[in-house]
Formats: sequence, structure tokens, C-alpha cells
Amino acid sequence: MTATDTLRPTIVTMNWNGEELDLEAYLARIGFTGDVKPDLETLRALHRAHIASIPFENLEIMLGRPVNLDLAALQAKLVRQRRGGYCYEQNLLFAAVLERIGYSVKGLGARVRVGATAIRAVTHMLTRVTVEDSQEWLCDVGFGAQGLREPIPLRDGIEVRQGPWTFGLVPEDSGVLVLRSLRPGGWEEIYAFTLEERHPVDYVVMNHYTSTHPRSAFTHRPVVQRAAVDTQRSLIDMRMSVEFPDGTRDERDVQEGELTDLLAHEFGIELSDEDATRLIWMHDAGA
Repeated sequence: MTATDTLRPTIVTMNWNGEELDLEAYLARIGFTGDVKPDLETLRALHRAHIASIPFENLEIMLGRPVNLDLAALQAKLVRQRRGGYCYEQNLLFAAVLERIGYSVKGLGARVRVGATAIRAVTHMLTRVTVEDSQEWLCDVGFGAQGLREPIPLRDGIEVRQGPWTFGLVPEDSGVLVLRSLRPGGWEEIYAFTLEERHPVDYVVMNHYTSTHPRSAFTHRPVVQRAAVDTQRSLIDMRMSVEFPDGTRDERDVQEGELTDLLAHEFGIELSDEDATRLIWMHDAGA
């Protein structure tokens, strides 16, 4: 060994801390009772169950609290407290679950294109999962109501129907892939990504920006969403919306006194009266 060898950094294999996961508690949280093995059938079933059971939400940010990405914190919040979270919380927890079961999981990053009028930063987390036959699948349990219901094959030009929703992947220059969804008016771009591998520390940086920067979409208004089989449910800025596959939607303003019950009934979030009151106060103060 030379003197310079001692100065070379040690490269540690990416680890989602799956060995620290309480798998039994997670499976109970999402209501999964099937066989657990690292195959495609299980991957699809887990993805569906996670989406259906754990809502997308940014309420901790709106309540002025930090978003902790440690696995222990994620299990406490999303599993034991039966709350939801946004992309990093959801997909980091899911990555740990998949790693614990035996899948190969790699992190990716995306630029969200929904509603974009300019190029956005890479701030969304998704994962690349390899199953037993070496096929690679795009998994994302953290995009909210408009996101995938199941994994999609990581293959150029693929189109997949998931219930009444259709998703596709199309290539662009420089190795970019774009996830799209088919809407009544045509294809709508969801986000763009490359296969550059991202590590847990990358999501710590992304999370800091997304949860604290004044220009972040998640620091000014509550965003709560749930992707059901045949609806996309959203509470954004105290306005409730239910969208259907044909593009129609029901919308209404949420009254202050009904927020707690609405979160519980529509999204399965049990928010304390104190937090609900604080959420309304902070929303009104920022209006």
C-alpha cells in the first residue's frame, strides 16, 4: 500500500437500510397478505397496495416541521402514525422494503414537467428495480394522484394500461426518457429523467431545497393527493378535487371546520385538531 492509497475515499455500495425495516408492520400498513418474494408479481402487488394505502402529502412542511428522511423516521410517520409523505419519503421507504425482500434497487432523479413553462431542477425521486429475470422496471410510489399505479417496463416506446389510465415512456436526446400519461386531449408529459444513478445523499440535498426554498411548490400551500383505481383525489390550497379518467372533475372549496374529517375520510390521514387548526392558521397567514 502506498501513501496515496490511504487517501483514496472508500466507495460504499448504496444501501437503502432494508435490514432495519420492520417488514411485517409495513405489510400490515398497506394491507398486503400475499407471498413476499422478489418477483414481478409481488413487485406489482406491493406497488399497487402502497399507492392505495399511503397518501401523498406535504403537511409537515406546512406545519413548519422538518422532513426527516432517516428510515426510522419514515417508518414512524408513514407506517406507525399512518400518515403520508412526498416523493422522497415514499420512495425511500419503498426502496428499503424492496431491498429487504431481495430486489436490486437503484435511485433515479427526474425533472417534473407537469405544468412546467421552463426547465425545472431535478427534484423528484423514482427508482429502477431489477427483478429475478434481470428485467428492469420503473417504480414510483411518490408522485401523487397523477403517478403510476404499477411499475412500468423501463423500455423506450412502451405504453401500458393500468386500469383506466395509460402511461408511456418516450426517448429524447442525451439519454432522456419522458414518462407520459394519456389524457382525453392527448399525451401529457409527467416528468423527464435519465438513468444516472442517484444515492441517498442526493435526496437529502433535493429534500432540503424542496422543503425549505421559497420558490418550491411545496412550501406555500398544502398538497394532499391519493391515486385510486378510477379517480385522482387532490386537496391543494384548501380546494378539493376529484378527477375521473374521462377528464371530468368535481371541485369545491373546503371549509375550515371540515378539514380534519375530510383528511381522514378522503385520504386516511388522522390529523390532530391542534395540527388542523395550525394548518388553517398558517394557510390563512400566507394567503
